[in-house]
Amino acid sequence: MTATIGIDFGTTNSVVSVLLPDGSSQTVRFGTHDVFRTVLCFWSEQVGVSTRLRHEAGPQAIEAYLDDPLDARLIMSMKSYLAQASFQETRIFGRRFTLEAMIATFLRAMLNSAGIDPAGATVVAGRPVRFAGDNPNDDLGASRLAAAFGEAGMPAPRLALEPEGAGWQFARRLDRPANVLIGDFGGGTSDFSVLRFTPGQPVVSLGHAGIGIAGDVFDFRIIDKMVSPRLGKGGTYKVMGKDMPVPVEYFLAFARWHRLSLMRNPRTLREIADLARTAAHPWRLRALHSLIEDEMGYRLYQTVSGVKAALSGADSAVLRFHHKELDIDEPISRAEFENWIAGDLAQMATTVDLALTRAGIGADAIDHVFLTGGTSFVPAVREIFTTRFGAERVALGGEFVSVAEGLALIGQEAA
Repeated sequence: MTATIGIDFGTTNSVVSVLLPDGSSQTVRFGTHDVFRTVLCFWSEQVGVSTRLRHEAGPQAIEAYLDDPLDARLIMSMKSYLAQASFQETRIFGRRFTLEAMIATFLRAMLNSAGIDPAGATVVAGRPVRFAGDNPNDDLGASRLAAAFGEAGMPAPRLALEPEGAGWQFARRLDRPANVLIGDFGGGTSDFSVLRFTPGQPVVSLGHAGIGIAGDVFDFRIIDKMVSPRLGKGGTYKVMGKDMPVPVEYFLAFARWHRLSLMRNPRTLREIADLARTAAHPWRLRALHSLIEDEMGYRLYQTVSGVKAALSGADSAVLRFHHKELDIDEPISRAEFENWIAGDLAQMATTVDLALTRAGIGADAIDHVFLTGGTSFVPAVREIFTTRFGAERVALGGEFVSVAEGLALIGQEAA
Protein backbone atom coordinates (compact mmCIF):
# COMPACT_ATOMS: atom_id res chain seq x y z
CA MET A 1 0.00 0.00 0.00
CA THR A 2 1.26 3.45 -0.98
CA ALA A 3 0.16 6.18 1.46
CA THR A 4 -0.37 9.04 -1.02
CA ILE A 5 -0.88 8.81 -4.76
CA GLY A 6 -1.37 11.53 -7.37
CA ILE A 7 -3.00 10.42 -10.62
CA ASP A 8 -3.13 12.57 -13.74
CA PHE A 9 -5.71 10.71 -15.86
CA GLY A 10 -5.24 12.27 -19.27
CA THR A 11 -6.93 12.21 -22.66
CA THR A 12 -3.82 10.82 -24.37
CA ASN A 13 -1.41 9.86 -21.56
CA SER A 14 -1.78 9.21 -17.85
CA VAL A 15 0.81 9.64 -15.10
CA VAL A 16 1.08 8.29 -11.55
CA SER A 17 3.15 9.88 -8.78
CA VAL A 18 3.75 8.82 -5.18
CA LEU A 19 4.71 10.83 -2.13
CA LEU A 20 8.14 9.98 -0.74
CA PRO A 21 9.09 9.92 2.96
CA ASP A 22 11.06 13.17 2.61
CA GLY A 23 7.92 15.01 1.48
CA SER A 24 8.82 15.15 -2.21
CA SER A 25 6.92 13.34 -4.97
CA GLN A 26 8.21 10.98 -7.61
CA THR A 27 6.74 9.81 -10.89
CA VAL A 28 6.23 6.07 -11.27
CA ARG A 29 8.06 4.59 -14.26
CA PHE A 30 6.38 2.24 -16.72
CA GLY A 31 9.39 0.46 -18.12
CA THR A 32 11.40 3.27 -19.70
CA HIS A 33 8.53 5.78 -19.78
CA ASP A 34 6.99 8.22 -17.32
CA VAL A 35 3.62 8.11 -19.06
CA PHE A 36 1.05 5.37 -19.66
CA ARG A 37 -1.05 5.67 -22.82
CA THR A 38 -4.74 6.17 -22.01
CA VAL A 39 -5.97 3.34 -24.20
CA LEU A 40 -7.94 0.11 -23.72
CA CYS A 41 -8.19 -2.81 -26.14
CA PHE A 42 -10.79 -5.56 -25.81
CA TRP A 43 -11.06 -8.82 -27.67
CA SER A 44 -13.03 -12.03 -27.33
CA GLU A 45 -11.18 -15.29 -26.76
CA GLN A 46 -12.62 -18.77 -27.22
CA VAL A 47 -12.21 -20.99 -24.15
CA GLY A 48 -13.71 -24.42 -24.76
CA VAL A 49 -17.35 -23.93 -25.73
CA SER A 50 -17.54 -20.43 -24.22
CA THR A 51 -15.90 -17.09 -24.89
CA ARG A 52 -13.98 -14.85 -22.52
CA LEU A 53 -13.58 -11.09 -22.82
CA ARG A 54 -9.93 -10.09 -22.55
CA HIS A 55 -8.34 -6.66 -22.38
CA GLU A 56 -5.05 -4.79 -22.26
CA ALA A 57 -4.28 -1.20 -21.32
CA GLY A 58 -1.61 1.33 -22.24
CA PRO A 59 1.06 0.47 -24.82
CA GLN A 60 0.10 -3.21 -24.65
CA ALA A 61 -3.41 -2.23 -25.75
CA ILE A 62 -2.07 -0.58 -28.91
CA GLU A 63 0.11 -3.62 -29.64
CA ALA A 64 -2.85 -5.97 -29.18
CA TYR A 65 -5.02 -3.85 -31.44
CA LEU A 66 -2.48 -3.49 -34.24
CA ASP A 67 -1.82 -7.21 -34.04
CA ASP A 68 -5.46 -8.05 -34.84
CA PRO A 69 -7.51 -4.91 -35.58
CA LEU A 70 -10.36 -6.83 -37.22
CA ASP A 71 -11.25 -8.75 -34.07
CA ALA A 72 -10.45 -6.13 -31.44
CA ARG A 73 -12.12 -3.01 -30.06
CA LEU A 74 -9.93 -0.03 -29.25
CA ILE A 75 -11.12 2.55 -26.70
CA MET A 76 -9.39 5.94 -26.63
CA SER A 77 -10.03 9.47 -25.39
CA MET A 78 -12.33 8.22 -22.62
CA LYS A 79 -11.81 11.42 -20.69
CA SER A 80 -13.33 13.45 -23.53
CA TYR A 81 -16.76 11.92 -22.91
CA LEU A 82 -16.99 12.42 -19.12
CA ALA A 83 -18.97 15.66 -19.36
CA GLN A 84 -21.23 14.46 -22.20
CA ALA A 85 -24.57 13.32 -20.80
CA SER A 86 -25.42 11.68 -24.15
CA PHE A 87 -22.72 9.03 -23.61
CA GLN A 88 -23.99 6.57 -21.04
CA GLU A 89 -22.78 3.15 -22.08
CA THR A 90 -21.52 1.01 -24.91
CA ARG A 91 -21.48 -2.71 -25.66
CA ILE A 92 -18.20 -4.47 -26.23
CA PHE A 93 -18.55 -7.98 -27.64
CA GLY A 94 -22.04 -8.15 -26.16
CA ARG A 95 -21.07 -6.94 -22.68
CA ARG A 96 -22.40 -3.64 -21.32
CA PHE A 97 -19.86 -1.06 -20.17
CA THR A 98 -20.63 2.33 -18.67
CA LEU A 99 -18.04 5.04 -19.20
CA GLU A 100 -17.17 4.84 -15.51
CA ALA A 101 -16.60 1.08 -15.80
CA MET A 102 -14.27 1.51 -18.78
CA ILE A 103 -12.21 4.17 -16.99
CA ALA A 104 -12.10 2.01 -13.85
CA THR A 105 -10.84 -0.92 -15.95
CA PHE A 106 -8.08 1.30 -17.31
CA LEU A 107 -7.12 2.68 -13.88
CA ARG A 108 -6.86 -0.79 -12.34
CA ALA A 109 -4.66 -1.98 -15.20
CA MET A 110 -2.41 1.08 -14.98
CA LEU A 111 -1.91 0.80 -11.22
CA ASN A 112 -1.28 -2.92 -11.54
CA SER A 113 1.36 -2.21 -14.20
CA ALA A 114 2.91 0.30 -11.78
CA GLY A 115 2.92 -2.26 -8.98
CA ILE A 116 0.71 -0.06 -6.79
CA ASP A 117 -2.09 -1.21 -4.50
CA PRO A 118 -4.32 1.81 -3.83
CA ALA A 119 -6.15 0.21 -0.90
CA GLY A 120 -6.19 2.64 2.02
CA ALA A 121 -4.17 5.26 0.16
CA THR A 122 -4.89 8.98 -0.01
CA VAL A 123 -5.64 9.49 -3.71
CA VAL A 124 -5.69 12.85 -5.43
CA ALA A 125 -6.99 12.77 -9.00
CA GLY A 126 -6.62 15.59 -11.48
CA ARG A 127 -9.52 17.08 -13.36
CA PRO A 128 -9.56 19.81 -16.02
CA VAL A 129 -10.92 23.25 -15.33
CA ARG A 130 -13.18 22.78 -18.33
CA PHE A 131 -13.93 19.30 -19.62
CA ALA A 132 -13.64 18.58 -23.32
CA GLY A 133 -16.58 18.25 -25.69
CA ASP A 134 -19.47 20.31 -26.98
CA ASN A 135 -21.24 22.20 -24.18
CA PRO A 136 -19.65 20.08 -21.45
CA ASN A 137 -21.41 19.61 -18.10
CA ASP A 138 -18.43 20.08 -15.80
CA ASP A 139 -20.27 18.96 -12.67
CA LEU A 140 -21.30 15.76 -14.42
CA GLY A 141 -17.73 15.22 -15.62
CA ALA A 142 -16.32 15.59 -12.12
CA SER A 143 -18.89 13.27 -10.53
CA ARG A 144 -18.37 10.58 -13.15
CA LEU A 145 -14.61 10.84 -12.80
CA ALA A 146 -14.88 10.38 -9.02
CA ALA A 147 -17.25 7.43 -9.56
CA ALA A 148 -14.77 5.79 -11.94
CA PHE A 149 -11.98 6.07 -9.35
CA GLY A 150 -14.32 4.59 -6.75
CA GLU A 151 -15.16 1.66 -9.02
CA ALA A 152 -11.40 1.11 -9.46
CA GLY A 153 -10.93 0.67 -5.71
CA MET A 154 -10.31 4.28 -4.71
CA PRO A 155 -13.67 5.19 -3.15
CA ALA A 156 -12.91 8.67 -1.85
CA PRO A 157 -10.53 10.42 -4.25
CA ARG A 158 -9.88 14.11 -3.83
CA LEU A 159 -10.35 15.89 -7.13
CA ALA A 160 -7.96 18.78 -7.74
CA LEU A 161 -7.66 21.01 -10.78
CA GLU A 162 -4.82 19.84 -13.00
CA PRO A 163 -3.13 23.25 -13.28
CA GLU A 164 -3.23 23.49 -9.48
CA GLY A 165 -1.28 20.24 -9.35
CA ALA A 166 1.35 21.71 -11.66
CA GLY A 167 1.35 24.83 -9.49
CA TRP A 168 2.11 22.89 -6.32
CA GLN A 169 5.12 21.33 -8.00
CA PHE A 170 6.33 24.72 -9.24
CA ALA A 171 5.80 26.29 -5.80
CA ARG A 172 8.65 24.23 -4.35
CA ARG A 173 11.00 26.62 -6.19
CA LEU A 174 9.60 29.71 -4.46
CA ASP A 175 10.93 31.28 -1.27
CA ARG A 176 8.69 34.35 -1.15
CA PRO A 177 4.99 35.18 -1.73
CA ALA A 178 4.00 35.19 -5.39
CA ASN A 179 1.06 35.18 -7.77
CA VAL A 180 1.58 32.42 -10.31
CA LEU A 181 -0.27 31.74 -13.56
CA ILE A 182 -0.21 28.05 -14.44
CA GLY A 183 -0.84 26.83 -18.00
CA ASP A 184 -1.44 23.09 -18.35
CA PHE A 185 -1.64 21.85 -21.94
CA GLY A 186 -2.86 18.28 -22.40
CA GLY A 187 -4.01 16.29 -25.39
CA GLY A 188 -7.64 17.38 -25.17
CA THR A 189 -7.79 20.51 -23.01
CA SER A 190 -5.76 23.57 -22.05
CA ASP A 191 -6.31 24.82 -18.49
CA PHE A 192 -5.18 27.93 -16.67
CA SER A 193 -5.13 28.74 -12.96
CA VAL A 194 -4.03 31.82 -11.04
CA LEU A 195 -2.68 30.82 -7.62
CA ARG A 196 -1.31 32.74 -4.66
CA PHE A 197 1.63 31.06 -2.95
CA THR A 198 2.87 32.13 0.48
CA PRO A 199 5.59 29.98 2.09
CA GLY A 200 4.24 28.07 5.08
CA GLN A 201 0.59 28.84 4.27
CA PRO A 202 -2.13 27.05 2.24
CA VAL A 203 -2.24 27.78 -1.47
CA VAL A 204 -5.00 30.23 -2.42
CA SER A 205 -6.80 29.69 -5.74
CA LEU A 206 -7.69 33.04 -7.29
CA GLY A 207 -9.24 32.11 -10.62
CA HIS A 208 -9.44 29.45 -13.33
CA ALA A 209 -10.42 29.00 -16.97
CA GLY A 210 -10.12 26.20 -19.51
CA ILE A 211 -10.83 25.34 -23.14
CA GLY A 212 -11.15 22.13 -25.16
CA ILE A 213 -8.26 22.99 -27.50
CA ALA A 214 -4.83 21.39 -27.16
CA GLY A 215 -2.35 19.11 -28.90
CA ASP A 216 -4.88 16.82 -30.58
CA VAL A 217 -6.48 19.80 -32.33
CA PHE A 218 -3.08 20.95 -33.60
CA ASP A 219 -2.48 17.49 -35.07
CA PHE A 220 -5.84 17.64 -36.80
CA ARG A 221 -4.98 21.01 -38.38
CA ILE A 222 -1.94 19.46 -40.06
CA ILE A 223 -3.95 16.51 -41.32
CA ASP A 224 -6.76 18.74 -42.54
CA LYS A 225 -4.37 20.90 -44.56
CA MET A 226 -1.80 18.38 -45.76
CA VAL A 227 -3.46 14.96 -45.83
CA SER A 228 -7.23 15.21 -46.27
CA PRO A 229 -7.07 17.01 -49.66
CA ARG A 230 -4.96 14.11 -50.94
CA LEU A 231 -7.70 11.74 -49.81
CA GLY A 232 -10.51 13.49 -51.66
CA LYS A 233 -11.55 16.37 -49.41
CA GLY A 234 -12.79 19.27 -51.51
CA GLY A 235 -13.18 17.01 -54.54
CA THR A 236 -16.27 16.03 -56.50
CA TYR A 237 -17.98 12.96 -57.93
CA LYS A 238 -20.81 12.66 -60.43
CA VAL A 239 -24.45 11.75 -59.84
CA MET A 240 -26.51 11.58 -63.04
CA GLY A 241 -23.98 13.81 -64.76
CA LYS A 242 -23.97 16.44 -62.00
CA ASP A 243 -20.93 17.24 -59.86
CA MET A 244 -21.47 16.61 -56.15
CA PRO A 245 -19.01 17.34 -53.30
CA VAL A 246 -17.28 14.41 -51.62
CA PRO A 247 -18.95 14.12 -48.17
CA VAL A 248 -16.99 16.14 -45.62
CA GLU A 249 -18.07 13.70 -42.89
CA TYR A 250 -15.37 11.28 -44.00
CA PHE A 251 -12.68 13.77 -43.05
CA LEU A 252 -14.13 14.85 -39.72
CA ALA A 253 -13.20 11.35 -38.51
CA PHE A 254 -9.56 12.40 -38.73
CA ALA A 255 -9.99 14.42 -35.53
CA ARG A 256 -9.00 11.21 -33.68
CA TRP A 257 -7.08 8.39 -35.35
CA HIS A 258 -9.17 5.65 -33.76
CA ARG A 259 -12.30 7.05 -35.41
CA LEU A 260 -10.94 5.81 -38.73
CA SER A 261 -11.35 2.31 -37.34
CA LEU A 262 -15.07 2.94 -36.94
CA MET A 263 -15.22 3.67 -40.68
CA ARG A 264 -13.79 0.23 -41.38
CA ASN A 265 -17.15 -1.34 -42.02
CA PRO A 266 -18.54 -2.80 -45.27
CA ARG A 267 -21.09 -0.05 -45.79
CA THR A 268 -18.66 2.89 -45.52
CA LEU A 269 -15.93 1.18 -47.54
CA ARG A 270 -18.48 0.34 -50.24
CA GLU A 271 -19.68 3.97 -50.33
CA ILE A 272 -16.14 5.27 -50.78
CA ALA A 273 -15.41 2.72 -53.51
CA ASP A 274 -18.61 3.72 -55.34
CA LEU A 275 -17.73 7.43 -55.15
CA ALA A 276 -14.25 6.74 -56.51
CA ARG A 277 -15.70 5.32 -59.75
CA THR A 278 -17.11 8.69 -60.80
CA ALA A 279 -14.80 11.04 -58.87
CA ALA A 280 -12.81 13.78 -60.56
CA HIS A 281 -9.72 12.38 -58.81
CA PRO A 282 -10.51 8.69 -58.23
CA TRP A 283 -7.04 7.82 -56.92
CA ARG A 284 -7.56 10.10 -53.93
CA LEU A 285 -10.65 8.25 -52.78
CA ARG A 286 -8.95 4.94 -53.45
CA ALA A 287 -6.15 6.13 -51.16
CA LEU A 288 -8.75 6.97 -48.49
CA HIS A 289 -10.26 3.51 -48.91
CA SER A 290 -6.85 1.84 -48.50
CA LEU A 291 -5.93 3.97 -45.49
CA ILE A 292 -9.09 2.89 -43.68
CA GLU A 293 -9.11 -0.73 -44.84
CA ASP A 294 -5.45 -1.31 -43.96
CA GLU A 295 -5.70 0.35 -40.51
CA MET A 296 -3.11 3.04 -41.23
CA GLY A 297 -4.65 5.65 -38.90
CA TYR A 298 -2.26 5.07 -36.01
CA ARG A 299 0.81 5.22 -38.23
CA LEU A 300 -0.44 8.42 -39.86
CA TYR A 301 -1.01 10.15 -36.53
CA GLN A 302 2.38 9.09 -35.21
CA THR A 303 3.93 10.67 -38.30
CA VAL A 304 1.96 13.90 -37.97
CA SER A 305 2.70 14.19 -34.25
CA GLY A 306 6.41 13.80 -35.04
CA VAL A 307 6.25 16.63 -37.58
CA LYS A 308 4.48 18.88 -35.06
CA ALA A 309 7.21 18.17 -32.52
CA ALA A 310 9.92 18.86 -35.10
CA LEU A 311 8.38 22.26 -35.86
CA SER A 312 8.88 23.25 -32.23
CA GLY A 313 12.63 23.16 -32.75
CA ALA A 314 13.03 24.02 -36.43
CA ASP A 315 11.67 26.51 -38.95
CA SER A 316 10.45 23.70 -41.19
CA ALA A 317 9.89 19.94 -41.27
CA VAL A 318 8.98 17.40 -43.92
CA LEU A 319 5.80 15.34 -43.73
CA ARG A 320 6.56 11.95 -45.26
CA PHE A 321 3.86 9.32 -45.47
CA HIS A 322 3.54 6.61 -48.09
CA HIS A 323 0.87 3.94 -48.43
CA LYS A 324 -0.24 2.53 -51.79
CA GLU A 325 -1.69 5.49 -53.75
CA LEU A 326 -1.13 7.97 -50.95
CA ASP A 327 2.29 9.53 -51.45
CA ILE A 328 3.14 12.58 -49.32
CA ASP A 329 6.59 14.11 -49.17
CA GLU A 330 5.97 17.78 -48.45
CA PRO A 331 7.75 20.44 -46.39
CA ILE A 332 5.78 22.38 -43.79
CA SER A 333 7.10 25.67 -42.48
CA ARG A 334 6.54 26.76 -38.93
CA ALA A 335 4.89 29.90 -40.32
CA GLU A 336 2.35 27.77 -42.22
CA PHE A 337 1.61 25.69 -39.16
CA GLU A 338 1.15 28.77 -36.99
CA ASN A 339 -1.24 30.19 -39.57
CA TRP A 340 -3.32 26.99 -39.46
CA ILE A 341 -3.61 27.13 -35.66
CA ALA A 342 -4.02 30.92 -35.42
CA GLY A 343 -7.69 30.65 -34.50
CA ASP A 344 -6.93 28.09 -31.80
CA LEU A 345 -4.17 30.29 -30.37
CA ALA A 346 -6.54 33.25 -30.24
CA GLN A 347 -9.04 31.21 -28.24
CA MET A 348 -6.28 30.10 -25.86
CA ALA A 349 -5.24 33.74 -25.33
CA THR A 350 -8.85 34.70 -24.62
CA THR A 351 -9.07 31.91 -22.06
CA VAL A 352 -5.94 33.22 -20.32
CA ASP A 353 -7.63 36.64 -20.13
CA LEU A 354 -10.69 34.98 -18.61
CA ALA A 355 -8.57 33.32 -15.90
CA LEU A 356 -7.04 36.70 -15.00
CA THR A 357 -10.46 38.35 -14.96
CA ARG A 358 -11.84 35.70 -12.65
CA ALA A 359 -8.80 36.10 -10.41
CA GLY A 360 -9.45 39.83 -10.27
CA ILE A 361 -5.87 40.80 -11.15
CA GLY A 362 -4.06 42.14 -14.19
CA ALA A 363 -1.08 40.74 -16.06
CA ASP A 364 1.28 43.09 -14.22
CA ALA A 365 0.34 41.41 -10.90
CA ILE A 366 1.58 37.99 -12.09
CA ASP A 367 5.03 37.25 -10.67
CA HIS A 368 5.62 33.94 -12.44
CA VAL A 369 4.13 31.95 -15.32
CA PHE A 370 4.64 28.19 -15.36
CA LEU A 371 3.76 26.21 -18.49
CA THR A 372 3.55 22.43 -18.57
CA GLY A 373 2.30 19.73 -20.94
CA GLY A 374 3.56 18.72 -24.37
CA THR A 375 1.89 21.56 -26.26
CA SER A 376 3.84 24.10 -24.19
CA PHE A 377 6.79 23.25 -26.47
CA VAL A 378 5.03 24.90 -29.44
CA PRO A 379 6.74 28.29 -29.86
CA ALA A 380 3.50 30.07 -30.82
CA VAL A 381 1.89 28.86 -27.59
CA ARG A 382 4.81 30.13 -25.50
CA GLU A 383 4.65 33.42 -27.35
CA ILE A 384 1.16 34.06 -25.94
CA PHE A 385 2.79 34.28 -22.52
CA THR A 386 6.18 35.85 -23.31
CA THR A 387 4.44 38.67 -25.17
CA ARG A 388 2.02 39.37 -22.36
CA PHE A 389 4.16 38.74 -19.30
CA GLY A 390 7.76 38.99 -20.53
CA ALA A 391 10.13 36.09 -21.15
CA GLU A 392 11.82 36.58 -17.77
CA ARG A 393 8.61 35.60 -15.95
CA VAL A 394 7.88 32.47 -18.02
CA ALA A 395 9.22 29.05 -17.05
CA LEU A 396 8.66 25.55 -18.43
CA GLY A 397 9.32 22.18 -16.90
CA GLY A 398 8.10 18.69 -16.09
CA GLU A 399 6.08 18.78 -19.28
CA PHE A 400 4.48 15.38 -18.73
CA VAL A 401 4.85 14.72 -15.00
CA SER A 402 4.44 17.97 -13.08
CA VAL A 403 0.66 17.65 -12.69
CA ALA A 404 0.79 14.16 -11.15
CA GLU A 405 3.71 15.08 -8.88
CA GLY A 406 1.87 18.17 -7.68
CA LEU A 407 -1.29 16.15 -7.05
CA ALA A 408 0.69 13.89 -4.74
CA LEU A 409 1.91 16.97 -2.88
CA ILE A 410 -1.69 18.14 -2.52
CA GLY A 411 -2.43 14.71 -1.06
CA GLN A 412 0.20 15.33 1.61
CA GLU A 413 -1.76 18.37 2.78
CA ALA A 414 -5.00 16.38 2.72
CA ALA A 415 -3.43 13.63 4.80
